[in-house]
Order: sequence, then C-alpha cells, then structure tokens
Amino acid sequence: MADHEYTGHVEPGGEPAVRDLEHLQIRKLSVGTMDNNAYLLTCRSTGAQLLIDAAAEPDALRRMIAAGAEHNWLDVILTTHSHHDHVGALAEMIAATGARTAAGAEDAKEIAEKIDLPLAHGDVIEFGEQRVEIIHLRGHTPGSVAVLWRGGEEGDHLFTGDSLFPGGVGNTDRDPQRFAQLIDDVEQRIFDRLDDATWVYPGHGDDTTLGAERASLPAWRERGW
Repeated sequence: MADHEYTGHVEPGGEPAVRDLEHLQIRKLSVGTMDNNAYLLTCRSTGAQLLIDAAAEPDALRRMIAAGAEHNWLDVILTTHSHHDHVGALAEMIAATGARTAAGAEDAKEIAEKIDLPLAHGDVIEFGEQRVEIIHLRGHTPGSVAVLWRGGEEGDHLFTGDSLFPGGVGNTDRDPQRFAQLIDDVEQRIFDRLDDATWVYPGHGDDTTLGAERASLPAWRERGW
C-alpha cells in the first residue's frame, strides 16, 4: 500500500500499510487478538529501523522488518508501555534481531525483558540518520511514552501508544488523579506544542490527526475519561 493510499486503517491478519515519506518509511501492522498496532520506522538513506511495540505475532513482525530493510537490520525495539498486549512478542524479537530495547523508565521495571534504554521525557533516540523524541504521558501507566518524528515539510508524526486515540485519551480506570494527569500531559505536551496537521498513530485502531481531535478536548475533560 503506497503513501497516496495510506489511510491509517489496517486489518487484523492483513498486510502492513506503508507510508512513504522522503526521509522515512512507516509501516503499520495489526497483530494479536486485541488488534494491536505495531509500527516499523525505516531510515530511507541507511536502512536502520525502529520497531514500536513488539506486541504479538513475531513471524509477521519479522516479515515486516525484512520488507523494510535489505539486511533485516533492526536497531531498536521501543515499547510504549508495559501492558501485556504490547510486549507479547518482545522476547522473541530481541532473540531474533539482537536489537536494543527502550521503554519509559517507570514502566521498564514492569517488563520482564531487559530494557537497555530507560527513557525520560525529552530523550532522543537515533536510528540511521533519523531521530525521534520521547514524550512522557503519565496516566495510562506511570511510564507510558509517545514517540515524535519531526519531518519538517512532511509534518510531525506522533506514535501515542494507548495514551491518545481518536475520540479520547487512554484508559485510566476511572481514577480521577490518573485521568487528570493524562489529560494534562496530553494537552500540555502534545496539543499545546504541535499543530493540527500532526498525524497520530495510536496503539490500537485507526489513525487520526490533532486537528480532528482538538475541539473535543474540553468535552473529554468534562466527561472524565
């Protein structure tokens, strides 16, 4: 699926959707029984790759990695948060690729596999000639992170895990303190900083943009979830 056909929708058991940008190639794949999205970011000039959420179906993930780079080079596996449905294939993918692992520092201790790079807000991860910025979004879990790639004229691309979806923020189990923390972080660290054209790639389901969601922020805060 070429970029001009990219919609942000993928089917469980289907092939990855591919978005071709000048400097970065993005693949999106639905895996597992909970329709988890796994994303592969490929530096177009070097072939270096970063996988976001080795959630399930390691064979499908390996095929996606092989399609992204000639030498199956995976530099980093980044886990957005520690919930079981986002780490189901992590051990197998580490064994298969030897990639470094990264996760939010507060969640790293909840992940059985060794995390090489415990991440804090504002950290930067480089792969090939590309770099992504880590945005700590507290509330869904203590160490949930979003991943921001700034593409200049090609716009900002934000991978939000389970912290931001079309229609609202992630689950906080109706805990008022957790919800307040997450909605504050999402507003201050994402919506107050990035423009409406920013493309949002969530941990489950279809993509959205900040512009499509911005007007709903007061309603989200009012409803409390």
